[in-house]
Amino acid sequence: MRHGVLLLLVGWAAMGFTIAVLPGVSLDVRWAVLLAVVLLGLLAAVLRPAFVAVAVRLGWAGVIAGWLLSQAVLMYLALSVTPGIHVGGFWDAFWASWLYAILVSIASWFVTAGDNRAVIAHLLRSTRSARRAATPTDAPGVVMIQIDGLSAPLARWAVQAGNLPTLSRWIRSGSHTLTEWHAELPATTPASQAGLLHGGSDEVPAFRWWEKDAGRLVVTNHPKDSALVESRLSDGRGLLADDGVSLSNIFSGDAPISSLTMSTAGSGSAPRPTRWLSAFFVDPYGLTRSLVLTVAEMIKELYQGRRQRLRGIEPRVHRGASYVALRGVTNVLLRELNTYLVAAHLRGGAPSLYCDLVDYDEIAHHAGPTRPESLASLEGIDRVLGTLEQVARAAPRPYRFVVLSDHGQSQGATFLQRYGMRLEDLVRQQMRAGAELAAATHGQEQWGRVNALLTEVTAQGGMAGGMTRRIQRRRPPEEGRPADRPPGAERPDLVVVASGNLGLVYFPRVPGRLTLEEIDELHPRLLNGLATHPGIGFVVVRSRTHGPLVLGANGTRRLFDDHVEGLDPLAMFGRHAADDLRRHDRLPHVGDILVNSRIDVSTGEVAAFEELVGCHGGLGGWQSRSVLIHPADWPVAGHLVGADSVHHQLVAWLERLGQRQQLPQMNRTVR
Repeated sequence: MRHGVLLLLVGWAAMGFTIAVLPGVSLDVRWAVLLAVVLLGLLAAVLRPAFVAVAVRLGWAGVIAGWLLSQAVLMYLALSVTPGIHVGGFWDAFWASWLYAILVSIASWFVTAGDNRAVIAHLLRSTRSARRAATPTDAPGVVMIQIDGLSAPLARWAVQAGNLPTLSRWIRSGSHTLTEWHAELPATTPASQAGLLHGGSDEVPAFRWWEKDAGRLVVTNHPKDSALVESRLSDGRGLLADDGVSLSNIFSGDAPISSLTMSTAGSGSAPRPTRWLSAFFVDPYGLTRSLVLTVAEMIKELYQGRRQRLRGIEPRVHRGASYVALRGVTNVLLRELNTYLVAAHLRGGAPSLYCDLVDYDEIAHHAGPTRPESLASLEGIDRVLGTLEQVARAAPRPYRFVVLSDHGQSQGATFLQRYGMRLEDLVRQQMRAGAELAAATHGQEQWGRVNALLTEVTAQGGMAGGMTRRIQRRRPPEEGRPADRPPGAERPDLVVVASGNLGLVYFPRVPGRLTLEEIDELHPRLLNGLATHPGIGFVVVRSRTHGPLVLGANGTRRLFDDHVEGLDPLAMFGRHAADDLRRHDRLPHVGDILVNSRIDVSTGEVAAFEELVGCHGGLGGWQSRSVLIHPADWPVAGHLVGADSVHHQLVAWLERLGQRQQLPQMNRTVR
């Protein structure tokens, strides 16, 4: 009641200011302002569902038109029928509606900052139709929220410090348990989600890789590439196959309902935006409010980036204009959109749901995994968990929450910052003269979810799709992609790709995987030059006589029998390092040469081959130490090593709740 009165007062003040400053709207009596606010609320409650229904039928063009015009229509009607207020015409009401929405968004944030009750009330109100259509049941559902990039050590510290009130309450109360699991090489979102959602992490050797048979680079935050990879993963029995929902993921887990998911974006499986996407965009409390807060987040990033520079904090990377925009979109707009979609599906009674929240991972890449702005994004995700917990109490079934990460992050100055060259420059120095090299070592992971949203829009026809396609075409293509070469062009001699502090080197003109002996014949200085560089921790190559070998500056290790000559190059990379490399060596499409950067044993810092101060993908530091927070009465079968093992554990829990009883009995073909 108190918050309702406060928000009414905010609307009253915002409407009064709007009428005072806009020349096309005039006022005879002051009390009419409050009446206009009340009438605007009543008209919105009655008419906005109709706007949403029309938007769904018209596709994304209708959604965008609804966002631009629906509030203006409501404002025009409210001002026109309110005694004592005069509006010149529709366009006067149009500008009044936008000014009013912006003022209300700003003021209501200040009034309700730190209090989620207004957000919860709005979510419950805006998802009433989903609740009315759902059939009540006592069968529990499961909400799986992925906090992208959160390491187990940092999660444990943040819970102990009380910085994450919701998670701290769950764990301290005994309702949940924090378990650490090991993310196998490569510690990337695509590899881990392939395992978590499909039990098939063996299909993903890195964040990006070269496929010799197809002669192309595969980058898993591109919808077409992620769809290709999922076609190799899917056996119809993914984690979400039993009427589950996939939100904002790389892969769908065979979910019949999938939104903002890379592998299904633009696939045509959803020819129109869903009702809930449309409702979020049309509602001024949704998109307009989120855009206002997105701009505020961008301003905050400009301040925090400047403060980091002035204080001389190291290590750090350049936080340019594209990242400023990206942080605003991921840390506010996409987070709020995902919160709304999760709430809608909870109110609709979905039996299982998996949503990836990327806020922390994106900020930690550029600011550092333990920096204040990164920790603040974790606190924001924790507030989302608290909000969803409250929404779940008003759902048609009871829900249990599982919170997990796909990998951690390791910090450190980049390879370029330390040594004045990129990995491809080092490789180029050691190549024979005249050989051609192509590289893909520029970090583009962070644009993934934006790619998914843009691709869903471009899949629609009409003006909305055309505008979005033009935006995507203006983005520069990733270096080394087939678009850089005309059809039929000869392949380069070498291709270098990077995923955090993991590098893969390919010889695209030679089929199959080259051996150490063959590489030495082609480029006699290459392997030694890589292994002895101070920024390289180790190099893995397959020998004709000894199988996979780990080469270091002062020793070698045979992986088939763990025989070491000289100093063990894996000594500083943890107890799972040898097993991870043995497994990785057997995966399809691995590089002819694997390169892992150095690790500083005193700080645990690594040197990313991308320009990211926080990275993941290789070995070293916290990047392999993932977290699983689950109900305490759900047993864990031993130490979880690899995303596939976590998938099997999640499946076992779903089956324990009575789900997954009607799925087809199929087996995925392992190549």
